[in-house]
Amino acid sequence: MTSELIFVGLGLSGTDGMTVKAFEALKTCDRIYAEFYTSFLIGTSIEDLEKALGKKIKVLYRGQVEEGEDVINDAMAMRVGFITAGDTMAATTHVDLRIQAKDLGIPVKIYHGISIFSACPSSTGLQPYKFGRTVTLPFMDDGYQPQSPYDHICENKERGLHTMILLDIHADEMRYMTAHQALEWLIEGEKKWQRGLIKDDTLMVVASQVGSPNEKITAGYVKDLLEMDLGEPLFTLILPGNLHFMEQYALVYFGGAPEEIITDD
Repeated sequence: MTSELIFVGLGLSGTDGMTVKAFEALKTCDRIYAEFYTSFLIGTSIEDLEKALGKKIKVLYRGQVEEGEDVINDAMAMRVGFITAGDTMAATTHVDLRIQAKDLGIPVKIYHGISIFSACPSSTGLQPYKFGRTVTLPFMDDGYQPQSPYDHICENKERGLHTMILLDIHADEMRYMTAHQALEWLIEGEKKWQRGLIKDDTLMVVASQVGSPNEKITAGYVKDLLEMDLGEPLFTLILPGNLHFMEQYALVYFGGAPEEIITDD
């Protein structure tokens, strides 16, 4: 057998969301591992993937990837595929696996997939080079709410940059933060830290199931979004910075934002 570790990004939804090259590469693997704790493939089950590839897939949980040795040990003796939703190199844990493979002399190939980092700006019409630091909102379990995501969004806003806000998931519990929970998280943060980031008339963008047939983009004021049907998980939120006039039109045309956001500037 050939020693090799193949990283494959599956894209955002469906068994046909990966590239043809990625699909063909996975069909040559002796063993395939999957990780879905950072994200999941919308509308697709492991059984769907196994049927499409004609291969069995072993799903790993966070600890098995971060602390386990199965992937690297197997890759020393055979061709191993490691698959994730989106693009595999978006998570530091996967970069660590790549480094381990390099240290051990295991050949590595990467097949990139469509990522939320590029798809969300495309779907909303916001310019990708105007995004600042991405933040993730964690569940407020046991009342814990870290201030750093709020502060990072404020810093982006002060610089006129958009913020992509990713929402927490607990894949092993099938628990995915909703857009309404995320908005409440930000409102609660505003009550605590009071930097003027979130008001009733703050413009926000909610993207639901981006890249799937059920994709839904909703742009509006916070007070209105709280009362609306925003779709189903997975969600991504965007708090816009300074909007170019084309971005203003895009949010009105593609996200249903109030027409009053369009200025004459």
